[in-house]
Amino acid sequence: MSFSIFRWTIASAIALAVVGCSDGSDSRDAPPVETPTPADANAVFAVANGCYSISPDAGNKFIGAAFADDTYTADITDVNVAGRFLLRPSDLGKYLVYDQDRGYLVSDGQGLLRQMSLTSDTNEVDGTVVIEDRMQSEGEWQLFAVEDGRFRLQHIKSGAFIAADGTLVPEAQAADLDFVAQSDCADFPELTVNASGQIDVTEFEDGDLFGFVDSHSHLFTNLAFGGGGVFHGAPFHPLGVEHALPNCALSHGVDGRKDLMGSGFSDGGILSLASALITGELPEKNHDTEGYPQFTDWPNAPFSSTHQMQYYTWLERAYLSGLRLVVQHATTQETLCQLTTAVGAQANRYDCNDMVAVDRIIEATYDMERYIDAQSGGPGEGWFRIVLTPEAARAEISAGNLAVVLGIETSDLFDCFLSPRGAFERCSEQDVLDKLDEYHGKGVRVLFPVHKMDNGFSAGDGDRRVSDIGNYAHTGHYSNFVLCPDEFLNYDGGFDRGGVNFAELNQPRDEFDSMPPVNPEDFDADPVGFFFQSVGLLSGGSLEGEYCQNHGLTPLGEFLMSEMMKRGMVMEVDHFSRRSYKRAYEILVENEYPAVGTHGRDYNGLLYELGGVSTSGFGRCRDPEVAATTDDSFQRRLALMKEKNAYPGLGFGFDLNGFAGYPKPRFGELANCSQPQSDPITYPFKSFAGDITLEQPLVGERVLDFNTEGMVHLGLVAEYIEEVRRDGVSDEALEPLFRSAEGYIRVWETSERRALEMRQ
Repeated sequence: MSFSIFRWTIASAIALAVVGCSDGSDSRDAPPVETPTPADANAVFAVANGCYSISPDAGNKFIGAAFADDTYTADITDVNVAGRFLLRPSDLGKYLVYDQDRGYLVSDGQGLLRQMSLTSDTNEVDGTVVIEDRMQSEGEWQLFAVEDGRFRLQHIKSGAFIAADGTLVPEAQAADLDFVAQSDCADFPELTVNASGQIDVTEFEDGDLFGFVDSHSHLFTNLAFGGGGVFHGAPFHPLGVEHALPNCALSHGVDGRKDLMGSGFSDGGILSLASALITGELPEKNHDTEGYPQFTDWPNAPFSSTHQMQYYTWLERAYLSGLRLVVQHATTQETLCQLTTAVGAQANRYDCNDMVAVDRIIEATYDMERYIDAQSGGPGEGWFRIVLTPEAARAEISAGNLAVVLGIETSDLFDCFLSPRGAFERCSEQDVLDKLDEYHGKGVRVLFPVHKMDNGFSAGDGDRRVSDIGNYAHTGHYSNFVLCPDEFLNYDGGFDRGGVNFAELNQPRDEFDSMPPVNPEDFDADPVGFFFQSVGLLSGGSLEGEYCQNHGLTPLGEFLMSEMMKRGMVMEVDHFSRRSYKRAYEILVENEYPAVGTHGRDYNGLLYELGGVSTSGFGRCRDPEVAATTDDSFQRRLALMKEKNAYPGLGFGFDLNGFAGYPKPRFGELANCSQPQSDPITYPFKSFAGDITLEQPLVGERVLDFNTEGMVHLGLVAEYIEEVRRDGVSDEALEPLFRSAEGYIRVWETSERRALEMRQ
């Protein structure tokens, strides 16, 4: 996750900163699937997305809409006038029952009712936002198979079953239902993939896996920051796209005026953001809020960071285009959550604590796997596969699926705060061991020890402006920057460099984990008041020069790295401060252990010498005089990898939903190319592998134009690659991109092999 602070004004910063060991098996001991096991699983799953009339009376009578049209009757005798219901899975074995006139079969626990829409946690009811957490829909039914090819339907919310007369009764009185196949059901609301074909290519001729990696992804940022509205839209919802991607006024207010984070990433002015601190909203319209099906202003990844960019059908389009491995990082940030809640910009669904959100995101990722399985025919049938071992990743990709690896990128990993607060004391080594075992058991295989803010493991990454202020609020410590010694100036970039924005806020200390001069709980109690009291510290000018953090890894941070290595976990290093970065590499070299740099850092190639991987991308603007210039940066990094005898696999780390920058358009008013551009994307075109045909992408009723809008969501990565091919970049030159899933898995395999050697 990157907060891209370089695009923020100081005013934006003020307003928004104010914002045990694996045995190598693929067992999944958490989170458990709560869905009851049906009597005949195959039958229960086989009816998914099928069209049926439903008889509770052995084919003599059928269910259909009553005359009043807000209820259903169970006494229709003619199958030709009976209701025709699409069985749309909401989870494995759970269904929405959707009739031919687009009504839903629901119940009050007594009879069969008909509604034209369902209530969920993403609705407004009578002008009031529903914020009930984990609410159960009145429209979900559990399906059970019984004898003779019949079924029973249980209303999940009430627990009652459909009886022969259409009433709801205890299970002992439940009717055995006949499903009669029909062919004229209504289509369930959903977004299209706009791609066709079947995946044929899974390996290169030498046996290496085919496909590229997105090694830095955030599918569920909607569950970050307390889940109350900083980020809008989910990658899926059990009730469908209408609930996953609804009008964002739910989160961002009328005209998007509560989208403080989004305004900070655009051109929100001093007056707007200062006012927002007091009122909780911007004084002027920020964006159109229509979601499904209009999508007037969003998704818009290159220019709007606070809306979902990875809905599951968009992810599917990317997968069909060659994406075969995704590292799904749970991310959040407590301070931003506390601020937006305090000013009234969001109503939290749950605690702002980082690990509360992390737990929910991990659980939701498993939920999404089950949801896609349910649409695909049953457990294990979907294309979205969470993997716990590199062997499982290889197997899934070889089978033509998308392998998904779970990671964590958050400020207070394992609740190991730098400064004690409330019920949280400083973490001990035993705390770290316990948490590593817990989250390894949940399937997490990739960790950032630190992200943005100082914590018990390391100084923060040294990102400027927002992080300066946010870290002060979060830890109670002033900024801790000093002029960098020469030894920290000789390797590739990162966040921890350059001048200091707020000179008065910078008061370097000798002891990193000393007691803070300011109680961070003062911010927790009154975020706005805390910052208004601190305004003087933010107006004292800046410091010019090459500054970096005064501290690096703590002893506990070194212990964390050691224990991660013993478990064969993949080590993310790009959010370390420069001092931490240097020490981390000393540890990695000593242990001959690889790492990944998914923000693109490689320590002058040392990352590759250790067997690690980083990320790259393509240039956005063509040189009309020279062909194939858009992959110059890609080829330069690849040349360094070859120099270091690294495997030639170089993938993406888009950081989608992570407040980063994404590919912008080459044409139109939003383009920033200085030279004339040519050869826009046209349709249809074939994927790199040649097995998938890509059509003009749609989002609901909106037609997307990659040429003038850029990579609006992840599904347009196909266009992003095709554009480079049309610049004259050869397929041979792009082959390392499609070897990048192989490259990442090799890092994971090396990590597990070294872990085994270290434990022996």
